[in-house]
Amino acid sequence: MAIQFSPEEILETIRMVQMENLDIRTITMGISLRGCADPSLEAAAKKAYEKICRSAARLVAVGEEIEREYGIPIINTRVSVTPIALVAEASASDDYVLFAEYLERAAAEVGVNFIGGFSALVQKGTTPGDAALIASLPEALARTERVCASVNVATTRAGINMDAVARMGEVICATAARTADRDGIGCAKLVVFCNAVEDNPFMAGAFHGIGEPDCVVNVGVSGPGVVANAVEAEPNADFGTLASIIKRTAFKITRMGELVGRAASEKLGVPFGIVDLSLAPTPAPGDSVARVLQAMGLERIGTHGSTAALALLNDAVKKGGAMASSYVGGLSGAFIPVSEDAAMIDAVAAGALTFDKLEAMTCVCSVGLDMIAVPGDTPAATIAAIIADEAAIGMINRKTTAVRLIPAPGKKVGDMVSFGGLLGRAPVIALHRESSEAFIARGGRIPAPLQALNN
Repeated sequence: MAIQFSPEEILETIRMVQMENLDIRTITMGISLRGCADPSLEAAAKKAYEKICRSAARLVAVGEEIEREYGIPIINTRVSVTPIALVAEASASDDYVLFAEYLERAAAEVGVNFIGGFSALVQKGTTPGDAALIASLPEALARTERVCASVNVATTRAGINMDAVARMGEVICATAARTADRDGIGCAKLVVFCNAVEDNPFMAGAFHGIGEPDCVVNVGVSGPGVVANAVEAEPNADFGTLASIIKRTAFKITRMGELVGRAASEKLGVPFGIVDLSLAPTPAPGDSVARVLQAMGLERIGTHGSTAALALLNDAVKKGGAMASSYVGGLSGAFIPVSEDAAMIDAVAAGALTFDKLEAMTCVCSVGLDMIAVPGDTPAATIAAIIADEAAIGMINRKTTAVRLIPAPGKKVGDMVSFGGLLGRAPVIALHRESSEAFIARGGRIPAPLQALNN
């Protein structure tokens, strides 16, 4: 399906690219590995390696072609695969680190920035394959640079698997310790989800869902700088007018994203999946979601009114995107990762943005507590309790929520950790010191809410 653009739209897109940090954050190829299962873990891993290398051989080259043809920056090319716990369980192995190493080799061979899908879905219980994958996470994430992992511990339909929540608290602490020489960076590649989606192109939580085609191309668009400039140009607009301005801006960004996605699909000869219209910030000046919220009249992100401003932004982005494309998917909305947003980093450092306020804002954003550095001595039970809180928000509100915390080894509140690139840097934020250990020790499953009975 061809998309027609007027000369005015083309010139406007060029201005947004050159002046306002508009980019395609990622072209992500989803690849099914369901046919790679084998009684031998190494044989399965080799099959996966070969299929990824075959399917994604031209992915990076196609991204570069599109950059040249359309003049639109493409920041990352990525691959997502079937949750590895589903593929590797056919083997008798209880250690999947070898599989992660083959994924790393495949990512390096095809030249992508990240590969996602070292994942397990345990919202209602844990199989031997799930348990093996979760146990492998600290070592797998320490030995690899491009492999990203996720574990879904809750859904609105199933409730919250509190045994898995407790286990993930332990795994996150172990992953931080295993990568202590790099400020716990392994945890930056690990997400714990409620209501994980199958077509998310963004890392670290991307995996190729079981309802997806054998191979598909999904695009993640990001344009917080464009939206910020649009909001700053209307300092006296009321909120209804402001919402309309954001919707029109999101519409333009989404059209550009679908153009790139369909071009990639045609060049690669695989189906086009979705455009994920998420305002995902970077540490670059001006490329900030917090800047958008502050342009609405907040002196600094984190002050009273921040949650309402974020709710308006998230809703307007979704509405504008849905009008521009019939294939908007993934997470689509506004991300609030602390380490990746310069204005949020400043707000945390100044004490204006606290952990509790961040949690409140996740009720209305696209995902959840993202890229937050916490003290290195934080107990596993406290990490688990944070996961449980965030999962409860997602479960009750029928939305995706996630936790990506980094317990920074040897660091205390106010210290700075740095991961480089898109992962950025972050000040260590204070948590409540009171214990949640007895709460987490109860185990079992928090039942699904009444909202689950909607058939």
